[in-house]
Amino acid sequence: MKGIEREPLPGFRDFEPADCAQCNFIFNQWRSVAHTFGYEEFDGPIVEPLVLFTQKSGPEIVEQLFAFQDKGERAIALRPEMTPSLVRMVGKRLATLKRPTKWFNITEQFRYERPQKGRLRSFYQFNADIIGESSSAADAELIALAIATFQKFGLKKEHFHVRLSDRQLWVLWLKAFGVDQEQEVGALLGILDKWERRSPENIQEDLTASFKDSTKATLFLNTTEVLRKARTLDAIRECFHNCQPSSDMEALEQRLSEFKILLQELENLGVRDWVTLDLTIVRGLAYYTGFVFEVFESGDQGRALAGGGRYDHLFEKLVGQPMPAVGFAAGDVTLTDLLRKQTLFPSYQSAVDCYVVFEQTERQRALLLVQQLRAAGFSVLYSLDLQKDLGKQQKKAYADDPHYVITLTHELVSQAKTQIKGAESEQIVDLKSLLEYLKQ
Repeated sequence: MKGIEREPLPGFRDFEPADCAQCNFIFNQWRSVAHTFGYEEFDGPIVEPLVLFTQKSGPEIVEQLFAFQDKGERAIALRPEMTPSLVRMVGKRLATLKRPTKWFNITEQFRYERPQKGRLRSFYQFNADIIGESSSAADAELIALAIATFQKFGLKKEHFHVRLSDRQLWVLWLKAFGVDQEQEVGALLGILDKWERRSPENIQEDLTASFKDSTKATLFLNTTEVLRKARTLDAIRECFHNCQPSSDMEALEQRLSEFKILLQELENLGVRDWVTLDLTIVRGLAYYTGFVFEVFESGDQGRALAGGGRYDHLFEKLVGQPMPAVGFAAGDVTLTDLLRKQTLFPSYQSAVDCYVVFEQTERQRALLLVQQLRAAGFSVLYSLDLQKDLGKQQKKAYADDPHYVITLTHELVSQAKTQIKGAESEQIVDLKSLLEYLKQ
């Protein structure tokens, strides 16, 4: 009979103890930083109604989900992200919600995609959101949190940076070319989001199909290439001034003013040097409404480590009530690769505090001691083999490399004593003072 498959399903991972320790290290760092920023932790179900995701992202999202019908004939899906669940949960209590609300969570997500480097079908994400605050101070606070999470691991400016953009500026740019219908705007934003991954010929084809005019498509391509290279607000303003179609300069100046406030707030928070103005960041998800950003690994082949932005219309779309919101998510897969590359993971140590060895005549007393040590918070091992003599127990104990080996022999126990051996010392200790000795 054929044995079971020894490898996990494609896109999924096994976590052996050392891997699990690294994963928990990441979780603990994420959680620690979130608490310092005053965030509260939440969680939700691993499965949700399918409509929650299709209503947010459209029916085409189903192809990217682990979607199925349960035994109650309900259409459900494993969560691919946390934002829809967050909106659903917060939507139940909007009337009593304190504002702003700052929530975070660390959850496993699932997406039915082709597994590749840095992208799996199962992954963990750190999600953080600010709900109920429309000012750019919330955007700045969130970006500062994103930066702090990576700094917490010992990463520096030579390791990562933030690319900051604005969907509203892109919407104004599209309006300058006569594009103002929601569906058309969404289609062109999708083209802009994939711009870097497409050849100029493919982009030209896509734009011609959208504009239904090759001349206009060429003009849009050429002028947009200039805008994409702008790295200051003045350079953006110049691009709009030079744009041959008419631009709404009043709306532009208003938005540039808001952008300037955001940059100043980032300066006030001490993180401005980590941030580059970069309109090549568009963010593919349609629900973003304002400032968007991505955290990238530095270097020519740097990969995205995190991303997010403002999504002020999603609450109204999903729960029928407007509510400003901004959030971001960081995944564990690319972060793990980066931390390993920079050797920033702590070394894995599996050693327990104590290993208790004993002559079999003292088994009852030894197991009582084991329970006392565990109750006091020490990790303790002992031999489960009922026949193993003291010498074989000691051999096993030293192989497991605990901090201390505690030995109970008949002679020692008759004197109410035990031997305790550490890496650099060996002493005979009274049993009644053993706990105090270990605590010291």
